[in-house]
Amino acid sequence: MSEPVVVTAIFTPVEGRKNNLAAALASTIPGVHAEQGCILYAIHDAEDGTITMLEKWASRDDLAVHAAGAPVAALNAAIEGLIASPVVVTLMDPIAAGTTEQGVL
Repeated sequence: MSEPVVVTAIFTPVEGRKNNLAAALASTIPGVHAEQGCILYAIHDAEDGTITMLEKWASRDDLAVHAAGAPVAALNAAIEGLIASPVVVTLMDPIAAGTTEQGVL
């Protein structure tokens, strides 16, 4: 079994469309939550005006299936015209430190 993977996806809204972008992202979350391997998938309002998606997947294989699946296609369709620049996606492998509960996202 492979290790979990954490992902950040940063969305920069078109000026004046942040609430529309947040609503569009939120509308696609239930489909993602139903996917195999989805441990965490949540949007956050960042202080810099962006919206950050925090994700945790059970494996890179599960993430790959997600990336090629219908929920991501629905997300891309929902945010069309609402983002000012390409989404910045970063994949991260956990480095466990501290306690089990607090040391790994």
